[in-house]
Amino acid sequence: MLVTQSDRYQEFSGCSGSILCNFTLDKAALNFVNACRHALVRRKTNQDSISKSSRPRVVITERQLLQYRVAFYERLRVLLDREGVDLQLLIGEGTSQEVKKKNQVTLPWSISIPTRYFFSEKLCWQPFGAYARDADLVIVMHENKLIYNLWLLSFGRPRRLAFWGHGRNMQSDRPHGLKERFKRWTVTKVDWWFAYTESSAALIQGTGFPRTSTTVVENAVDTNEMAQFCKEVSEADLLSLRKKLALDNGPIGLYLGSLYHEKRLGFLLDAATRIREKIPSFQLLVVGAGPEQPLIEAAAQHNPWMHYLGPLQGRDKARALMLADVMLNPGLVGLGVLDSFVSGRPMFTTDCGLHSPEISYLSSGQNGIMTANNVDVYATAVASVLSNQAAIAKLQAGARATASRYTVENMADRICTGILSCLARH
Repeated sequence: MLVTQSDRYQEFSGCSGSILCNFTLDKAALNFVNACRHALVRRKTNQDSISKSSRPRVVITERQLLQYRVAFYERLRVLLDREGVDLQLLIGEGTSQEVKKKNQVTLPWSISIPTRYFFSEKLCWQPFGAYARDADLVIVMHENKLIYNLWLLSFGRPRRLAFWGHGRNMQSDRPHGLKERFKRWTVTKVDWWFAYTESSAALIQGTGFPRTSTTVVENAVDTNEMAQFCKEVSEADLLSLRKKLALDNGPIGLYLGSLYHEKRLGFLLDAATRIREKIPSFQLLVVGAGPEQPLIEAAAQHNPWMHYLGPLQGRDKARALMLADVMLNPGLVGLGVLDSFVSGRPMFTTDCGLHSPEISYLSSGQNGIMTANNVDVYATAVASVLSNQAAIAKLQAGARATASRYTVENMADRICTGILSCLARH
């Protein structure tokens, strides 16, 4: 069958490649270390020393640990230790596709837990009962796919259990479907909530969960490095990049992010064309990568004022940000809004209904603009601001002022305060 059916052959071959990435010397060594840690933790749980018994133990689980969370957990661990609280961070592993992105990390003090995926990797099983059993507080992500977390709601429930998340799937195409109804039902089944944003807290409160048992963490990533990179960009750097891209002296709009359907890139290109009609010197830069990259490449090929720069990181990303006057994203906006704040380049988006909770950080007219979900209205708003130096200066100042609020340091402080409140109350 395999030598005569090329499609099946490729399917089998692809499965072999996915399986192979799970069996490496690095993973063998890591699993051995984790087995030792597991044995030691169980011994500590059963034969705790007097010096440790008085310190509460908080367990946080992550399905996978990504690079942007490292600074947050390092700070949270220090803050809790100062308050006499031990933090155990349990981390699993992403799906086969997520592993290929190579952005998973570990921490020397974190503990890896076994991870298994089922039903085309739509369900995840991460048993960690040995760590949760005698913990004073266990914090888990509020996701339907994490079936062990759901198990904890009824079986082997720890002393205190908390959810961390949005309260619902903000991008669900069936917000009233069975999965979302089940997710809403679980919202009230814990002792405490760590909500991503104020809008998340409102959703959680709307299910009947008490606001007094909810901590708004103001979800963020470490922007310190990018802020420093932006400060270091000189006029000479900008002139050099402008010359390299053969840009005119007109205003520049920048799209920065992944290139996929929910970002509404067709809307972006239509709006850019209409902005160009209003401001003939307007130019568009697109930075990122993803499945809709061919759409952007084709547009740039036929419009010399559109420039696709590919994915950029670090100082190259900072130069692109500082070269632009505004950021354009008419589709899904999430943590990328923080790039707008640290660079002082206001974000223009629409009320498209696709946004992640971090959209609540954008205050329209103060640090960015949200328009109606209409391409003409959107293009007119962008062109109006780009034609008014006072208006754009106000938005840029507002964006920079907002950057100091949404930081990984403030996020760790908020979660630490919430943990202490939960431990004290229950």
